[in-house]
Amino acid sequence: MAVRISIGDTSFLSQDGESLLDCLSRNGVSVPHSCRSGVCQSCLMQVTAGPAPEAAQIGLKPTLQQQKFVLACQCKSDQDISVAFPGAAGGDLPAVIAGKDRLNHNVLRLYLKPDGDFSCEPGQYLTLINRDGVARSYSVANDPARDGHIELHIRLLKDGLMSGFIEKAGIGEPVTIRGPAGSCFYVRGDGAYPIVLAGTGTGLAPLYGVARQALAHGHTGEIRLLHGALREADLYLVAELQDLALRHPNFHYIPCVLKGEAERFYRAGNIEEITMSILPGDKSRTHLFLCGAPEFVTALKRKAFLGGVASKHIFSDAFLPTKSAPVAA
Repeated sequence: MAVRISIGDTSFLSQDGESLLDCLSRNGVSVPHSCRSGVCQSCLMQVTAGPAPEAAQIGLKPTLQQQKFVLACQCKSDQDISVAFPGAAGGDLPAVIAGKDRLNHNVLRLYLKPDGDFSCEPGQYLTLINRDGVARSYSVANDPARDGHIELHIRLLKDGLMSGFIEKAGIGEPVTIRGPAGSCFYVRGDGAYPIVLAGTGTGLAPLYGVARQALAHGHTGEIRLLHGALREADLYLVAELQDLALRHPNFHYIPCVLKGEAERFYRAGNIEEITMSILPGDKSRTHLFLCGAPEFVTALKRKAFLGGVASKHIFSDAFLPTKSAPVAA
C-alpha cells in the first residue's frame, strides 16, 4: 500500500515496501547515508507528523526515540508521515577540518575541530557529512575532550566521494558531524582484566583510541593490540605503537602481515590465527575488541566465543561498505 511522505512543502507517494530513504532518493531528495543496514546511523531523520515505526528506531538512544527520530533506510511506514532532517536536535554539529597528514600510502589522518562540545568515547564512531551531503561513518581514534580535536583515519579509495573530498579539502573546510554511536570503547572496571584488541586496515583507529584510553586511566591488566595488513606497506602508526609499548610494560603491539616475510618486526600470517594463539589463559575475564572487515569480525567473534571468551566481553565494530540504492527494474 502506497503512503504519502511529506518533507517541507513537498510530498511523494512511496512504492510498496519502499523505505523512506529510497522514496526520498528516488524523488531527488538528497539524504546523507552510507551502510543502508541500520548500523551507521548516517540517515537519521525526524518524524514530525505520524507514527515513528519501531523497527526504524532500533539502536537509537532513548532520547532520540522519544523525539521520533528514525533511520530512514529502515523506515517503512504503513501510514502517511511527515519528516524533517535532524539538525541540532539529532546531534548535528558544525566542524572544520583542522589538519591532516598521511599515515601510509592509502590512509590519511584527519583532524576535526567541532564548533561546540562533542562528547565521545575513543572507539565510538561518528558520521561525517560534507557540503555536498555525502555522509560516511568513521571511528574516533582519540579522546576529543582531552585533546580538543577529533582524530579520524580515512582510507583513500579510488573514486571515493568522501575520501576524495577529504584529500582535496583545505584547512578550515566546513563539515558536519553527527553522533557519536557505537559501544566499542573502554569500560572502566577494576583495571586488571586482560584486553585484546584486533583489527584490520583502518580498524586500527578505534583500537588505538581504546588502548590509549585504557592506559590513560591506569589499566594494569595486559593489553595486546594486533593490527592486520595484507602487506607491510599497509601497516601504519608502527613507530607510535612501538613507543607506546616501550613506555607501558603492560601494553604489547603485535603487527600481523598476511603476505609477510620471516624475521621481520611483525608476525607473518593470518591475524585470526595469531589472535587466537595469543588469547590470555584467563579467557573468562578477557575483554576482546574487534574492528575492521565484516568477514574478519564475524569469524573471529565466533572463534573467540567458542574458545572461551564470554560474549558479554566481546565488543565489535564491522566496517560496512557503502551501499548504493537499489535499481528499479
